[in-house]
Amino acid sequence: MASSSAARAAHHKHTLQWGYRWALWAAILWGAWYVPGTAVWHESPFASLDLSDPHVFLVCAAVITAFNSALVMLFQWVWLAALGKLGDYFRTMGQFRKISRWYFIAAIAGGLMANFGSYLAMGYVGAVFAAVAGLLYPVVGATVAKLWYNERISARAAVGILIIIGGGVAIYAPALMTESHTSSHQWIGYLGGAMAAIGWGLEGAIVGRAMDVTDPDCGVSIRYTAEAIFWVIFVLPAIALFAHVPVPVMDIVSGIAHSKALLWLAAGGLTFAFCAVAWYKSFPLIGVGRGQALGAFYAMFATLFTALFTLQFPQWYFLIGLALVIFGGFVMVSESSENMEVIRGAAPAATTTETPA
Repeated sequence: MASSSAARAAHHKHTLQWGYRWALWAAILWGAWYVPGTAVWHESPFASLDLSDPHVFLVCAAVITAFNSALVMLFQWVWLAALGKLGDYFRTMGQFRKISRWYFIAAIAGGLMANFGSYLAMGYVGAVFAAVAGLLYPVVGATVAKLWYNERISARAAVGILIIIGGGVAIYAPALMTESHTSSHQWIGYLGGAMAAIGWGLEGAIVGRAMDVTDPDCGVSIRYTAEAIFWVIFVLPAIALFAHVPVPVMDIVSGIAHSKALLWLAAGGLTFAFCAVAWYKSFPLIGVGRGQALGAFYAMFATLFTALFTLQFPQWYFLIGLALVIFGGFVMVSESSENMEVIRGAAPAATTTETPA
């Protein structure tokens, strides 16, 4: 019995370690995504358009998000082919009523809402702001996961999440107060940041439920296939047919295909594709709340990568906020494995010895 308990404890510890590793990789690649995601706005055709016109800006953001989703889908198909899981992918996709519908719903929250909102924030305000604006997403995800399917959050994990939120506020509030408004429509960028936080939090909670019965590699690919379908088949054609904008959608698409913007979008698609793979892999191992909270390290990496590429270093309050984010993540990681033995709560009628935070 003792050897069985030791083996079980060792397996659990190994599982948690891999969960943390995947979450950290997600944060690194997610942070790297903000560099090409911002650079694309400074390439043709966007550099020559009047982005102060909110109609033009919103259409451009929609086209960029559509390209990003399609490229992410293509890179993830390559990943599935390398793993020999394309058959599993199509079989899971066919189970729409029981499984894949959740990924289509997640694509609405994470793609049509969060990714689109993040590009709005990057275009109107900047990469660093866009990165830190979404830092509240672990709170949304953990709260929804707890209310929906009773995912447990220990006291230490809750403290870590609150510290990470404090780091986000330390960055967000001064940025809002000191930001020099170059456009009367600057609020669109701030709204985009809020959309990112809410959308990514909802996405994590939704897919955390779906992955109870899904391989993470297949699940994340279905999620981004759904987003690509929404953008390419429904949203962009609707904009082209019914929206009266100064610049036609097809002209923007053609301009991207014949400029360096496509290279930046490909780089962004590559980083985001494998960021999402790592993010999804962490959820079954350490839970949605912890996976999202550690994924919030992306703000630190986004700030570092942006400073490295632009040679423009952040303000002092950014550094304070990022220090809080790091400390909050450390609080969560330092939690003993015994306190994380049960990620999901038991049914209401069952008796448990652990009290959720």
